[in-house]
Amino acid sequence: MDGDTYASYFLQPEALAHRRYEALRAVCVDELSLRDAAQLFDVSYGTVRNWFSEFCRTQDAGQAPPFSPHPNVDDL
Repeated sequence: MDGDTYASYFLQPEALAHRRYEALRAVCVDELSLRDAAQLFDVSYGTVRNWFSEFCRTQDAGQAPPFSPHPNVDDL
């Protein structure tokens, strides 16, 4: 099994929604700065800043983030 091949799926996601998820995960879980996450996932700092701001707003409002399969956390 080639672990590098599998790891690249997460570290170099191609789909924008997947990149968004991984960038936010890196900021929230791995405690990367917004700038470092932007560089790691090849998007602008402003984009990651907007993603993070939107994520925080939805979480604070008790709503599921846009990449969640559930439209609302109350539906769980």
